[in-house]
Amino acid sequence: MTGLRRRRPLPPVRRSRARSLAPLAAVTALCGGLLLGPGAPAYAADDHPAFTIEDARVTESSGLAASRLHPGVYWTHNDSDDGPYLYAIDGRSGRTLARITLSGIGSPRDVEAISLGPDGRLYVGDIGDNLDGSWPHVWIYALPEPKQLHDQTVRATQYTVQYEGGPRNAEALMVHPKTGRVYIASKRESGGNLYEGPAKLSATGTNVFRKVAPVDLWVTDGAFSPDGRTLALRGYFGGTYYHWNDGHPKAAGRLAVPLQRQGESLTWTTDGTTLMYGSEGARSEVRPEEAPVQPSPTPGASEKPTPGQGKGQGRQQGGGSDTGGSGASQEDGDQDGAGKGGGTTGKAVLVVVLAGAALYGLRRLRGKRAGK
Repeated sequence: MTGLRRRRPLPPVRRSRARSLAPLAAVTALCGGLLLGPGAPAYAADDHPAFTIEDARVTESSGLAASRLHPGVYWTHNDSDDGPYLYAIDGRSGRTLARITLSGIGSPRDVEAISLGPDGRLYVGDIGDNLDGSWPHVWIYALPEPKQLHDQTVRATQYTVQYEGGPRNAEALMVHPKTGRVYIASKRESGGNLYEGPAKLSATGTNVFRKVAPVDLWVTDGAFSPDGRTLALRGYFGGTYYHWNDGHPKAAGRLAVPLQRQGESLTWTTDGTTLMYGSEGARSEVRPEEAPVQPSPTPGASEKPTPGQGKGQGRQQGGGSDTGGSGASQEDGDQDGAGKGGGTTGKAVLVVVLAGAALYGLRRLRGKRAGK
């Protein structure tokens, strides 16, 4: 048995090289700070990782909602032919933590969306109509988010819904996180509309949803940011985000929607930093993308768009609306794009200059020590 070997000190040349790299490391850190800027979001890339839904019973995940009671858990459901079930999915492992059976409702027909309201209830949208207007009414189910995650039956309240102007197909239901008001975005390839429900839903009468704005997108899901200031709507191949403007949405830019097998669902993480995108199919993947508008660092401060997500970045799919509503749904042109991009470009140039200067100084220092 031999004793522990003592580590030999570095040769003089290696020690001097290590010391000479210190300025370069400092410049690298400075460059990173310049690129990110003081307003960069302070969270790691793996705070909201991608995950795969492992449950073989979930083959048509059509809605997604981030739990508030259970951090890192997402609620989802199949879109049809599954029954009154919700699934609580662990956002790390993709395992199902609980299956919730809804009671007190009829037989679900085409469940397409789920959203969490400020009252702590999950709102489930049985709003699909693949024949594009064949159902005289659709339904919303609301139930308290379970405090414990295990298989259980929870009683829900059923609300009957009709649209101003007649039946519509829809796959996106959003509950505003401050007012509790429910919104539905209709789905048409040529573009649909955003509909607003009553201030308070009635469980005994019919709730008429009225058109408030056209939507120039083939919408498959949507979600409000946790502060209620931004609405995100996605389609199969793209998406748009809107400044909410107290119920008068104004298109602000495009979403970085990932390419998926069949992009169906969308939710905002509870910290407001990330959008999670889901798709249908067995073992479907849920993928994160940085939110286009990051949370304000201090109360009352205005939101700042993510770099590259400037205002008015072009129109999305289609150009019409399903009720002939007038008014542009996007801002015209890239009015602010060049100005916002200029600051990032200037920082990048400065980074290159500083890095080049550091490398030049390093070579000069090495040359002197070599006797050049």
